[in-house]
This record gives sequence, structure tokens and C-alpha cells, in this order.
Amino acid sequence: MKVDLKKAARIIIPFIIALISIFGVSRAAASPEFHAKTIESLDEKRNTVMELTAASTAASAAITLIPGDTATPIAEKLADLSTYFLVVLCAIYLEKYLVTITGYAAFSILIPAACVLYIVSVFYKEKACKWLANKLIVFGIAIVLIVPASVQLSNLIERTYESSINETIESARQATEEIEGSAGDSDESEDDESGVLSGFFSKITDGVSGVVEKVENILNDFVEALAVMIVTSCVIPIVVIIFFIWLVKNILGMNISIPVKKPR
Repeated sequence: MKVDLKKAARIIIPFIIALISIFGVSRAAASPEFHAKTIESLDEKRNTVMELTAASTAASAAITLIPGDTATPIAEKLADLSTYFLVVLCAIYLEKYLVTITGYAAFSILIPAACVLYIVSVFYKEKACKWLANKLIVFGIAIVLIVPASVQLSNLIERTYESSINETIESARQATEEIEGSAGDSDESEDDESGVLSGFFSKITDGVSGVVEKVENILNDFVEALAVMIVTSCVIPIVVIIFFIWLVKNILGMNISIPVKKPR
């Protein structure tokens, strides 16, 4: 009995690839160490968002100490920003989890399934199985690359605005300390003098317009920082996903109909 070596190779090689994918590559692709740089970038982004959230919340609380209602709307706007920062934080955590989950799904499910379909196509000469196997392979590779690609693209934008975001956090902290310090001085004046809040009014009320202008600038800086974080953490990942979908469709020709055997 003559053995078809070519056919045997077309069966054995996909089988070996499936085993390597399941027991070797999938474990590496699902380990945090394999994605150390990507996870490190996401952790840095998470820390930045948490610092922005803390700074905006502290600034909002401090602004309420300013006499009158002039700065109250600004304090409310700063408090509202915390909700948007929370959305950005959730998006970052989602990316962090997906970077390992997609690797595991691709190399333990999609790639082995593609190998099985290819073996079936060899046995039964079904072009549809081979057609689907090719699509599963490309799709599996695509989902593995989505998160790292979006993170790298986000880093390019974040480097441009990194200094301005750090300045926003620092200026918010300084303004918070100044306002809280003035409020602390007013408390001391209450104990030492009969004039209630005399120290506070002497330092804040006389220059309230300047303080309001300063906190308005801080609010604008926070809005700009929030816009950058939304673009890098929410918009860019969506754009990258759309790009990969378009790329997969063009490479594989998703509109091509599945080959069907015509009856003789």
C-alpha cells in the first residue's frame, strides 16, 4: 500500500501546530509577563487617571470654601468630571484584561479549530473548510494584535500631552493647598479675634476675582486632560478595532460566497 506522503504531511503538520498552539503558545500569550510592556503602559495610564480624579475632586472641595457663589458652578463641573474619569478607568481595565484573554482565546480555541478544519478539508476535500480555516487564523492573529496596537498608538498621543497633564495635576494641587491654607488661617482668626473669618476674607475676598480666574483655568486644563484620556483610552481602541475588521475583510474577502459542490 502506497502512502501519500504529501497528504500525510498536510494532516500531521496542522495537528502538530494545534498541539503547540494549545499547550505552548496559548500559555505564553495568556501570561502577564508576555504582555509586560503593554500592561505597564496601561498601569501608567491608570495611575494618571486616578491622579486626575483625585486632583479634580480635591480642587472641587476646596473651591467650595471660596466666599460667595461665584465659583460654585466651577466646583460642580470639576465634581462631574469624576464620572467621566471613571468611564476612562473602566476602559483601561477592560483593555488590561483583554490583552491576556484575547491571546488565550486565539491560541487555545481559534487557531486549533482552524487546524482541525484544515485537516477535515484534506480528508474530505472540502474547500469550504479550508476557506473557514484561513479566516479563523487571520481573525485569531488580528484579535491578539488589537490591544497592543491601540496601546502603542495611544502612547504616541499621550507623550505629546504628558507634560501638560502633569502641569494640570500640579496646578490643581497648588490651588487646593492655597485655598485650604487660607481657610485654615481663617479658623485661627476665629479663635484669636472676634471678627469671624476676618483672616479668610482678607486673603480670599479681596482677590476673589483672581482666584476664580485661576480655578477657571484649572477647569479648562482638566477638560483638556479628560479629552486626551477619552481619545487615547476609548476612541483609539474603537478605531483600531474598526481598522482590523476592515483589514480582515479585505485580506480574506469576507463577501466571497462559501464554495458549494454542484450536483452532477
